Amino acid sequence: MGDPIRILQVVVNMNRGGAETLLMNLYRNVDRSKVQFDFLTSKPGVFDAEIVEMGGRIHRIPYVSDIGHTKYMQALEHFFETHPHYQIVHAHMDKMSGFVLRAAKKAGAPVRIAHSHNTSSEGGLAARAYKWVAGTFISSCATHFVACSNKAAKWLFANKVNKAMILKNGIESEKFAFSPEVREQVRQELGLSSESYVLGHVGRFAHQKNHSFLIDIFAKLHQEKPNAVLILAGDGPLRAEIEQKVEALHLHGKVKFLGVRSDITYLLQAFDLFVFPSWHEGFGIAAIEAQVAGLPCILSNVIPREADVGMQLVDFLPLSNKEIWVNKIKSIIEKDTSRLEFSGVFKSSEYEIKNTAEWAEGFYLSVVR
Repeated sequence: MGDPIRILQVVVNMNRGGAETLLMNLYRNVDRSKVQFDFLTSKPGVFDAEIVEMGGRIHRIPYVSDIGHTKYMQALEHFFETHPHYQIVHAHMDKMSGFVLRAAKKAGAPVRIAHSHNTSSEGGLAARAYKWVAGTFISSCATHFVACSNKAAKWLFANKVNKAMILKNGIESEKFAFSPEVREQVRQELGLSSESYVLGHVGRFAHQKNHSFLIDIFAKLHQEKPNAVLILAGDGPLRAEIEQKVEALHLHGKVKFLGVRSDITYLLQAFDLFVFPSWHEGFGIAAIEAQVAGLPCILSNVIPREADVGMQLVDFLPLSNKEIWVNKIKSIIEKDTSRLEFSGVFKSSEYEIKNTAEWAEGFYLSVVR
């Protein structure tokens, strides 16, 4: 038995985003005697210690926003020239993957994978224009195309969609199964009464996640359902702005900001409903996790339909009408379905991480043979 093949996963940092969580789920479930993950990052991340513990190496180069385009390109090229042993480079940076894969191609890396995790670029006009330029290199510099949904494939690989492989964002489903005991415990820790009806959301405080809309619908709901509570897990650039909005609407104490949490599996137990009004999502893995925990979910209708795993728990609603959201939430509150009915129903093999990891492992091993 020789050494495992080492795959270079390229990300900005290994924090708790959808792509990064998928990578860690894959990493924990592949056979690491055959396949090892190393990471090229630009910033420290919460998963770094676990990566090193599992035998992964973390390389770091400064990000483009810190050193500018020319120096970033030089850093990328220098990295690939000095690490010629990576046969597989797997880039998870959406349009920015174009620059990464161009440098990898120039240095002769034989397998170069572009992975789409989104359906739109973030940032202002200048940032999006820059990312667009980066994205133009993907079709000529990638050897393989992977996406988390058909929508994400169409966005990043417009002219290569027919070549794209869909890799479902798998999760460790047994960790999410509903438990009344855990629910009780978490609700106590969060200071929630048995009367509280809890709406929950997991996501970065960034434009994409549409927190402002969420606060508006919660404010309307709260007027009619004063026992409603909104819990927000995550952090990000817009958090202070959203906190100010909550204060201005006199919802202090009714909206709880929990910051970045490592215990989402537990938090979901405390919720009664999951709300996800994103402007765009490549996939929406948080919604899959919520369904596996037996939670009714209300998602914006721009989220790919693949985010519904078929447990009859999902409603897709338009972002153009807040009243529809409020009325739907009220009807779910009044229905009051037992979550135990859904516990253990999730057996959808395509979202089960062991199957996803097996596919990824087989794919990596086949492309280097």
